This record gives sequence, structure tokens and C-alpha cells, in this order.
Amino acid sequence: MEKAMIFDTHAHYDDKAFDPDREELLCSMEENGIGTIVNVGASVDGLGDLVKLVEKYPFIYGAVGIHPDDAGKMTGQTLEEIRRISRMDKMLAIGEIGLDYYWHKEETEHELQKKMFRAQMDIAGEEKLPFMIHSREAAKDTLDIVKEYMRGGMYGGIIHCFSYGKEIAAQYLDMGLYLGIGGVVTFKNARKLKEVVEYAPLTQIVLETDCPYLSPEPNRGKRNSSLNLPYVAKAIGEIKGIAPEEVIAVTERNARELLRFGV
Repeated sequence: MEKAMIFDTHAHYDDKAFDPDREELLCSMEENGIGTIVNVGASVDGLGDLVKLVEKYPFIYGAVGIHPDDAGKMTGQTLEEIRRISRMDKMLAIGEIGLDYYWHKEETEHELQKKMFRAQMDIAGEEKLPFMIHSREAAKDTLDIVKEYMRGGMYGGIIHCFSYGKEIAAQYLDMGLYLGIGGVVTFKNARKLKEVVEYAPLTQIVLETDCPYLSPEPNRGKRNSSLNLPYVAKAIGEIKGIAPEEVIAVTERNARELLRFGV
């Protein structure tokens, strides 16, 4: 039986943090057990870089979308560009999209974010692609919009970097969605997330880095990369009382099924 490889469902290797050694780092992935990486769109200005990265590396796939921080830069032309890129080979999802009220406190900003979130969810539905959701300090509004779209029929999705409690997790899980779990689960003060991981079926968890951000212990505070995912698999395994190899195998299968990748 072929050994399972780690599937990183959420990375940002087009980030400037990787400029000094991107090629060397990415060429080391396979020998370190990393089989597939999804590089995820975030900024309006970065869509071209996303496409270049996906085209260059055979094991890197893409998700295309605009992070809520950039909602104010989006236009109708941006949405058409997202739709065009989403139809390219190796584009597996629409993301990361959603709501972020941490830096954006004004109601007018919230309304604009919701408008652009819905516009990108429309693309996900029309193009028959799963979505990748970013939600920070916007629990109710994010959940309400996701519920609204799931009632209309969608193609699944990941709640990226899940950061809320068990009650909200249960509602996403009941809709058949997946929780993206990364380095935060290794932090000593991540009690709420550890409870969510204990509660959630392993069949609805996927591994992610959000690199260059959110490095796990023992590398917290340093630049993150997919090479750190064994620490995440180990932490999940300890919470669930299973071997990290099982975590890697099941989460790889989950990602492949959701993203319709090689199945």
C-alpha cells in the first residue's frame, strides 16, 4: 500500500516571506513527506503570482479568491478575473473568502465584506467548486451566509484556520463542511481549539499551514512552511488517541475527496 503523503490545503507560497529561498524550500517537499499543496489566493494584486506558482510546480494546486481585507479594492473586473482563473487547470476551489472584523470595525466595511463574500460564493456555486472560508471575529455573520448558500446547494468547503468554539463547529460539521486545522492546535493556550478537534470527526478535518503564518510549536514565531505539518498531525493524534500516520492518511483522503483531486 502506498504511503500517505501530507496534503497542505492552505498555503501562501507567493508571499514575499519566501522570496529568499522559495525554489529550494519547495523542491524539498516531496523528500519530507509533503505530497500536495494548495496555494490560496488572498490579494487583488497577487492573483498573477498565484497563477505563476501553480503553473511552475507540479505538486502545487490553486484556490482563487480575495481575502476580506482586500474587499475595498475589488471591482466587477476582479470578480471576472476570479471566475476566469477558477476555470484554469489545477484550480481546485474559491478562496480564501469570508469576513474579518478584527481590523475592520465600521458597519459600512462589514457590509462591503459581506457583498464581496456573497459575490465569490456565487462564483463557487456557478463554477461547481468548493470554497475556503476565512472568518475572524465575525462568527454569526459568516455562519449565516454559509448556511444561506448551503441551503441553495453548494460543492462543499473548508472553514480555514477554525477559531471558534464547539457549538459553532457543530453547525459547520452538520452541513458536511471541513475544518482546517493548523499550527494553533499545538499552542498550550489553545484549549478551545483542542476541544473542537476532540469533538470533530477526523473524517471532517484537513491539515493546513496558512504559511508563512501560524507556525506550530516548537517553531512558533518563526516563518511557517508545510515542513511543520508533522507537528500538527502529532498534536491531532495525541488529542484523538491515534497515530500521526493515521491523521496524515485520513486528512489526505478528506482533502482529495472534497477537492475532487485524483479520485
